Parts: sequence; structure tokens; C-alpha cells
Amino acid sequence: MSIGLMGTKLGMTRVYDENNVSIPVTVIRVGPCVVTQLRTTDKDGYTAVQIGFGEMKARNSTIPMIGHDAKAGAEPLRHHREFRVDEKDLSGFELGQELGVDRFDGVVFVDVIGTSKGKGFQGGMKRHGFKGQLASHGVERKHRSPGSIGGHATNRGFSGKLKKGKKMSGQMGNERVTARSLPVIKIDAEQGLLLVKGPVPGSNKSLVQVRPAVRLNRSKGKAGD
Repeated sequence: MSIGLMGTKLGMTRVYDENNVSIPVTVIRVGPCVVTQLRTTDKDGYTAVQIGFGEMKARNSTIPMIGHDAKAGAEPLRHHREFRVDEKDLSGFELGQELGVDRFDGVVFVDVIGTSKGKGFQGGMKRHGFKGQLASHGVERKHRSPGSIGGHATNRGFSGKLKKGKKMSGQMGNERVTARSLPVIKIDAEQGLLLVKGPVPGSNKSLVQVRPAVRLNRSKGKAGD
């Protein structure tokens, strides 16, 4: 299984395919990522590849992280992520190895993980898509109300308490979101760009993770299986 890589969401644009059909795409600058540590079963109890992304000034990092990245021959890196791999696949990586967008050659679909835009405290209509109540005469100050949220206490044993997970007003956005099985439209290895169809979570210049969508790529017999 191929590991994922980190990158930066640059924004959205449109490209044309061979049939002159306009396709909305998100442009992601992937890598370069550096292998900063190899986890082994003997030492760590599991096998994984740790990668780092995003150079930063040493004065803004910490001494332990500076020393950790220096073992891989890299400058201090801002972000670190681990990806579990099988022990037989661990031999395909080495400390200090640089990984780029060319690792997605032949991959048909990818998953993109990012942090969605925070929208603050929102009501039920915007947060959950509620229809709202009547807006005609006779209904005052209830147009955007979620309506009844719990049953009344009766002699039948109902407590009137709310069920856990009830859709109500609250914090919207600013959470980890995975956009699954996005088609890969184009790869520009020279500039390190990956173009995927449709939107991905997060604002422009935000950190995202890109990984092969294993199930769909397996069904197509492409890389990433």
C-alpha cells in the first residue's frame, strides 16, 4: 500500500479534457516530503513511515525536533505524520528520502484530508439544513427555530430528556474532513502539482493530506493497491 503525502491547497480552477469539457479542479502542491523516521516492530512495536513537510526557521522550532529532523539530514520541519505500512513495504523507504507528487503516477482516485473552514456558532438551518417554520402571519420569532427538541414528561415513563447527538445549534466547521475517492485529473511533476476533481476541505494555503483511495484503485488495477 502506498503511503500518503502532505501538501498545500492552492485553490480551485477549471481545466478542459480531450472532449473540451470543463472540469472544476482543486490544485494541490504536494511535497516535497522527507522521510524522518522508520518505525520497526522490534523497536516500536509496529511498522510505519514518518514523513515531515514544510521547512521552518530553527528559532521557531524546538531543540528535540531540530535534532529529530537532523537525523534524517533535513532542516527543521513544521508538520510530521505517520503512515502504517506492512513490514515487507518498509524496505522501500530510507531515512532522509525525499517524496514527491510523482508517487501518485498511475493512481486513479485519491482521498484528501483537511480541516474544514470554521464558521463559528450557527443555527439549525445553516448547520443541518433544517427547513424552518412557517413565515406567514401568526408565527412570531419562530421562523428559524429548530422546533420541538424533546418529548414532555408523562406518566408513561418518558423523561423528556434529549437524545444524545440531537441536531441543534452549535459550532460549525473547523473539524477534520476526508473527501473520498476524488478523480485525479492531472499530475505536474515538474512543479509538484496535483489536480483533483471537485473541492477539498480547508481554505487556500491550508495543510492537506493526500493518499490513494485504496478500494477504487484496486478495482481499477492501478497503483496504490
